[in-house]
Amino acid sequence: MSRNEAFAPWQCPLCGGVLQGETDLKCEKGHCFDRAREGYWHLLPVQSMRTKAPGDSKEMVAARRAFLNAGYYGIFGQALGELCLAHGVPAAKDAPLHLLDAGCGEGWYDRCIAQQFAAAEKPLQLAGFDIAKPAVRLAAKALPAAQYAVASSFSQPVRTGWADVLLNCFSPFAQEEFSRVLRPGGRMIYVVPGAEHLYQMKAVLYEKPYKNPVQQVEYPGFRAIDEREVQGTITVPAAQLEALFAMTPYYWKTPRDGAARLAALPQLTTTIAFRFLVFEKL
Repeated sequence: MSRNEAFAPWQCPLCGGVLQGETDLKCEKGHCFDRAREGYWHLLPVQSMRTKAPGDSKEMVAARRAFLNAGYYGIFGQALGELCLAHGVPAAKDAPLHLLDAGCGEGWYDRCIAQQFAAAEKPLQLAGFDIAKPAVRLAAKALPAAQYAVASSFSQPVRTGWADVLLNCFSPFAQEEFSRVLRPGGRMIYVVPGAEHLYQMKAVLYEKPYKNPVQQVEYPGFRAIDEREVQGTITVPAAQLEALFAMTPYYWKTPRDGAARLAALPQLTTTIAFRFLVFEKL
């Protein structure tokens, strides 16, 4: 393989055959998927959709995009790009790195990574998917060099062994599928909140705030090879607090009085902390 190899990460979600093409993706059995105007493919079969619009809403995605574009998580994007450069080894000499973002959201993390690879003059083929179509639509428009699809982590329309590096940033952990799409020796970067992450926000939301548990977890077929934590402090004005709140699982399980206390603040200064766990597929 070389830097000019075909960029073909997808497999048919209906039969598992390799999908090929630039605009219309087709498999050998004739299943065909048209590329949307924004540049992504919808590879989530109707029978796999529990609702008509799974995942985050258009409004939630827009709020998250505004928050991330404001740079509050800059230390996160920097660290993630550095880890991808450090641990990303292509399957063959001179081949581009195959990077898969499982649960890509609106693609902000991917853009951080792509910028660092471009600065380092390292070739990259980046593919990502998310179950929320509004998020994938934004990701595809913002980073045309990548390939994006609407899909589920638990039934990934990705060729077996395609990925050299797989990212899972705050998304559901689909161990069997992660193992399938990663090549032997490939790396998985799993990102979870650090112990102090958003602790001050939780102190507003809950009467008894708690730190996030720091656990060492083993996954069959993987071995841990690296771990890194980055931590900083951000001050978020009231106009962005709702967006930050909506990005967290607390949004769905916080009592109304706690959410009201947060909404009444003129601003909030809080810790942000991220743990990056790096595994190698055996």
